[in-house]
Amino acid sequence: MAETIQSNRPRFPWRTALVAGMVVVLAALAMMGLLLLARPPLQTVDRLARAVEHTMTNLPAIAARFQAGTITHTFTSSIPQIAGTDGDILELAVAENSETFRRADSKTILWDKVYLGTTVSEIRVPVTFRYHLRLSDPWRLDARDQVCLVLAPPIRPSLPPAIHTDRMTKSTERGWARFNRDENLADLERSITPTLGRRALDPAHMRLARETCRQSVAAFVRRWLMREDHWRTDRFSSIVVVFPDEVSADSPWEQEGGDYRPTVELEGR
Repeated sequence: MAETIQSNRPRFPWRTALVAGMVVVLAALAMMGLLLLARPPLQTVDRLARAVEHTMTNLPAIAARFQAGTITHTFTSSIPQIAGTDGDILELAVAENSETFRRADSKTILWDKVYLGTTVSEIRVPVTFRYHLRLSDPWRLDARDQVCLVLAPPIRPSLPPAIHTDRMTKSTERGWARFNRDENLADLERSITPTLGRRALDPAHMRLARETCRQSVAAFVRRWLMREDHWRTDRFSSIVVVFPDEVSADSPWEQEGGDYRPTVELEGR
């Protein structure tokens, strides 16, 4: 997809208007000379005079027609390849965060004795991270009294994260003997998408999304229990959701004396 704006304007529009005006006047005078040589009737000369006066009055509009300029907007898009998920995706959380990317390029010569400066580029852009699970991945559900215990599939980031380019800001400054300001910024911009893919998986971003994902899974299981008429006081009244990376000695899936020990209960909403 590409959008271009082109504008071609004459460098000296006043010269163009002057030349156009002279051409019109000379043409009118030539016509008058020919008609006078032919000794036209008085009314013909009068009509010609009025025509010349009309032409002079409208000279700016006529001259404007000699000026050329174009503004072109184009939009091209190739047909995307779309693959279905077969209804296998359950979206759990959406988070928007402002991300900052910085690239510094330093250079020295003569065995690091002469410092040529550092080119520094920075990009800030809001990014939407989405997290989901696959319904076809293994689930485990069990019960303890009125508690529904859910071992959900792992949380996965939806890649690539969405970049809000309409709110992107860029800055770049070059070192005193460097001339790669634009190149450094372009390299930084090309690195944004793969860097965001790694950030979506890092522990900090996963922690931000985890509790929202847990609530979403609990709401999803609760709706299923309601459809099956199992969400009531004599059957299930609360839900515990655990993800695979949380299974440990303190998780509700660790048995002790044949009983489950739920640690966190998410009350059904």
